[in-house]
Amino acid sequence: MPASPLTVRPFERRDVTEVLRLMRGLAVFEGYIEKFSVTETDLINHGLGEAPRFGVLVADLDGRVVGIAVHYVIPWTYDLKPTLVLKELFVDETARSSGAGAALVAALKRHAEKIGAPRINWTVLATNEAAKRFYRREGGNHDAIWEPWTMPVG
Repeated sequence: MPASPLTVRPFERRDVTEVLRLMRGLAVFEGYIEKFSVTETDLINHGLGEAPRFGVLVADLDGRVVGIAVHYVIPWTYDLKPTLVLKELFVDETARSSGAGAALVAALKRHAEKIGAPRINWTVLATNEAAKRFYRREGGNHDAIWEPWTMPVG
């Protein structure tokens, strides 16, 4: 029997429930599920509305959404070119090693090229060594110059 077809495409209204399930799965894995407040309505209004604030690529395996790459664009920075920011990359545990993660990264690279972005930026949970190995295999590099910071407001 041939391998199951894996496709990557932008998310649609029919994918919202599964996208939210995977986003929650990442929140559990990374330890912030108690603060997670995204709803299906949020995904529809902010990701599928007239002026989307973010995009989601979904990895579809046999008609089932098994992975997501949530992304947004910083319109320009120091070089007057956009930066594609990968906010979340997550593949369901049942589909790991299916090629879904690599397919999502390849689709992100194509999207970056299409919008003229010379780079994709993201953060990795410091303790997630498996993710770091994956990103290195995909051509990513740790940024030794910049480090992430955060500042609570209010």
